[in-house]
Amino acid sequence: MKRFEVAVIGGGLAGMIAAIALARGGRNVALVAPLAPKEDRRTTALMDQSIRFLDRLALWEKLRPAAAPLTSMRIVDGTDRLLRAPTTTFRAAEVGLDAFGYNFPNKALTGILEEAAAGEGNITRFTDMAESIEVSVEAVSITLAGGETLSADFAVGADGRGSKLRETSGITVRNWSYPQSAMVLNFAHSLPHQNISTEFHTKHGPFTQVPLPGSRSSLVWVQDPAEAASRMELPLADLSALVEARMQSMLGKVDVEEGVQVWPLSGMMAHRFGKGRIALIGEAAHVFPPIGAQGLNLSLRDIMALADILCDRAELPVPADAGESFDRRRRADIMTRTASVDILNRSLLSDFLPVQMLRAAGLHILSSIHPLRNIVMREGIEPGRGFRDIPDALREKLKRKKA
Repeated sequence: MKRFEVAVIGGGLAGMIAAIALARGGRNVALVAPLAPKEDRRTTALMDQSIRFLDRLALWEKLRPAAAPLTSMRIVDGTDRLLRAPTTTFRAAEVGLDAFGYNFPNKALTGILEEAAAGEGNITRFTDMAESIEVSVEAVSITLAGGETLSADFAVGADGRGSKLRETSGITVRNWSYPQSAMVLNFAHSLPHQNISTEFHTKHGPFTQVPLPGSRSSLVWVQDPAEAASRMELPLADLSALVEARMQSMLGKVDVEEGVQVWPLSGMMAHRFGKGRIALIGEAAHVFPPIGAQGLNLSLRDIMALADILCDRAELPVPADAGESFDRRRRADIMTRTASVDILNRSLLSDFLPVQMLRAAGLHILSSIHPLRNIVMREGIEPGRGFRDIPDALREKLKRKKA
């Protein structure tokens, strides 16, 4: 039986990054993951904190040519309700950044991760699926579909919503659903996007355009499931015209590309994120709607915390209670982000007048009170950062008053 310090189960973006981070942190890693599909047309926006983490792993410079910076984020109230919020634009320069983050095709990052994992001496790749898993106080034993068995001191579940490691460990989940579907697509346009991402808030959910390199953007369009299914059947020319109209021709003529996908929206959160010799990251631990560019950013914070716990003293054996440490470290962030995305999404669906008033008032306040805007922007980029910066902001304000 082959023995490793850490086994990462799952080869999506989160699993691959976790394996690379732990290997470069000094751990001997087994990556149990079939090769990723080559035709992933989705895109992902990573915020500044996540980009800095990829940079520390020596991955960012390879990804940069395929990424578009997000220098501004604009929110437009696209509802026809009585109480409408003002158009609000957040600029990265206001918080001293060149960009809030970067948007790139998943396919580009997958290729870079595959190359990095293949060249990493501390990673041994197994392309068979995990057929069965046994978790004990001393180790985690994994039997692969091909019959091979390996053992690890610690296992990381990056194996998605139906995680075998989570189920084997007896960790239950809470599931919920939304009366919405998300249409995901890429499109070319005749006018430059100027690195501005625009989110239209509609009565069925957000319609969010995010820049890609050149005169291209990605779109996540949350809508009524029946309408999404109907629009999925439209010829690309008709869908292009519909997207252009919804964007108020902001980017000129639109040409939707092949590969349009529609996903029903739902959420899931594990009741625990780790225990004993296992930890759950990414969609094995938490799933929520593609709103606010939070999904993979939250998963990367899982990985950062896990690397801190497992690699702080990589010369020592993995602690038997590392899973409990991980659960404590991640609980507040995961629960807060999940709740905030859920509240934002449900506020758009609500016809209850006080809810509409609160949403409109919130954007009015953010539009007019700059210190609060800065706190919210920093908090969106990196949890805790906005509140940590409050003392510095107050001191700066006092200095300006004295001057």
